[in-house]
Amino acid sequence: MDISNKNFPELKNDRLLRAALGEEIDKVPVWVMRQAGRYLPEFQAVRAQHDFFTVCRTPELACEVTLQPLRRYEHLDASIIFSDILVIPQALGMTVEMHPGVGPVFPKPLENPSEIDDLKEDGAVSRLKYVGEAITLTRHKIEGKVPLIGFTGAPFTLMGYMIEGGGSKTMAKTKEWLEKYPKDVHKLLNLLTRVIIDYLIMQTESGAQLLQVFESSADHLTRNQFIEISAPYLKTIREGVKTKLKERNLNQVPMTIFAKGAGSSLDIQAGLGYETIGLDWTVDPIEARKIVGENVTLQGNLDPQDLYKSPEEIKKMTIEMVQKFGKHRYIANLGHGITPQTPLESMAAFTEAVHEAL
Repeated sequence: MDISNKNFPELKNDRLLRAALGEEIDKVPVWVMRQAGRYLPEFQAVRAQHDFFTVCRTPELACEVTLQPLRRYEHLDASIIFSDILVIPQALGMTVEMHPGVGPVFPKPLENPSEIDDLKEDGAVSRLKYVGEAITLTRHKIEGKVPLIGFTGAPFTLMGYMIEGGGSKTMAKTKEWLEKYPKDVHKLLNLLTRVIIDYLIMQTESGAQLLQVFESSADHLTRNQFIEISAPYLKTIREGVKTKLKERNLNQVPMTIFAKGAGSSLDIQAGLGYETIGLDWTVDPIEARKIVGENVTLQGNLDPQDLYKSPEEIKKMTIEMVQKFGKHRYIANLGHGITPQTPLESMAAFTEAVHEAL
């Protein structure tokens, strides 16, 4: 297949895009964060033969696992390209390994601010071209069934991994940097922001139809820290993508911000320019709507742990959730990524219930 050909098949199901833009929809659209992942036996079969980042870097494999949930679940209204937020630090010259039972590990994290100058910003996005190739291939193979979502980690979240050397429950080293090296922190956040903007433009040029920015570590920030450390860069990313798409005569794409644990900053998020705000499971849908107003789409927010309940309970909880959000400007999802041991029938019960709810 010639993946340089951008004459993609016509989109048959545009519920997600219409909901993101506030247009009328027939049914509430639904997709799930990490829907191509470890809960699927067909994904585990691929991983049994290939390292995690090999799957990310091989367009054919990334495309295959992106399409797997669509084959199994007929009610999904979107697909999200299989990749990882930490491909950006890799492209900047840092080594990231995926360790079984541990998650991502940086053998050599950033230990002092002088190491920021060692990061290879020039050419970083060209070293991520495999993501663009996977997106283009998937757009062809998906045959217009549903839209394809591209994504990135947000600057603060990426910085945290780069300093901590992996996931952290305390983010102690990162918080020390915030206190000790504020100028260097902003230098690094600015660098990451520039790369992220170009990375998202590349994804759009490759065929991504909606973009999501994951600020997965926002729960480590106070409201004031979110306003200082996260929000300005998230706003710059949204404005930068919009401007560069316009300069290149490319169609604008809706964007979603998902700041996990930042429910206290919903009013700030509403002013960042994103069409959609993702909510974790701790946020009440009715309160969230009061805060953000009627001109922003909300996405979420069933607790992933609720998918361990019976299919009947899942359907009941999902219908109640959807009815709270309402049909206008709403995309159904979980409040965080689906977990590896989730029963397959739970995903079916969740997605079916969304379409039946209203």
